[in-house]
Amino acid sequence: MSARILVVDDEAAIRRLARVALERAGLAVREAENAREALLFANAERPDLVLLDLGLPDRDGLELVPLLKAKGLAVIIVSARDSTSEKVAALDLGADDYVTKPFDSEELLARIRAALRHRAGTKAIAPLVNIGRISLDLAGHIVCRDGMEVHLTRKEHDVLAVLARSPGRVVTHKALLAAVWPDVTDPPMEYLRIVVRNLRQKLETDPSRPSLIRNETGIGYRLSSD
Repeated sequence: MSARILVVDDEAAIRRLARVALERAGLAVREAENAREALLFANAERPDLVLLDLGLPDRDGLELVPLLKAKGLAVIIVSARDSTSEKVAALDLGADDYVTKPFDSEELLARIRAALRHRAGTKAIAPLVNIGRISLDLAGHIVCRDGMEVHLTRKEHDVLAVLARSPGRVVTHKALLAAVWPDVTDPPMEYLRIVVRNLRQKLETDPSRPSLIRNETGIGYRLSSD
């Protein structure tokens, strides 16, 4: 079966250009022109890879990256935004690659093949993260402290999983809220604070002086990589 690619872009000409190149390479293509359609297709059809524009009319594409990665999808950003900060933000959120517009079709295909190979190579391996006394089996939804399983609520696990995909790197409040509460419009910061507080109570040696989940004031949280 050919790989299934979801092209998310509000410009019909870009979607058409990508479709022609991808189908010529034997790939199956679906199109979405906004974030809402992208999430609907991603949930219903589970494509192998998403080509994602950032300048969508209903939502910033960066907010979609953790949502799509949480579903196990490969994500390549295809955007006219070429600043280093945008690229770093996308990659830190879990994007597999970043291609700037205008793009060369052959280069894009090569990057798609690389991302699909990487996805195929990692799917069979349970994502296991070990940080100090904590081990996280992201595939099995199992978290242990000193070898003993710790019960987490779904939201607690979801927040921890997003942080664990970028250990040592800051994940913004906005990205965490979008990833963990995708169905809530403008979820309040208090949602996140409560979950992080509960995680610290369950996982930190001294919750009053957290060393595992660290706060970057006014920006977000990061999971210690030490």
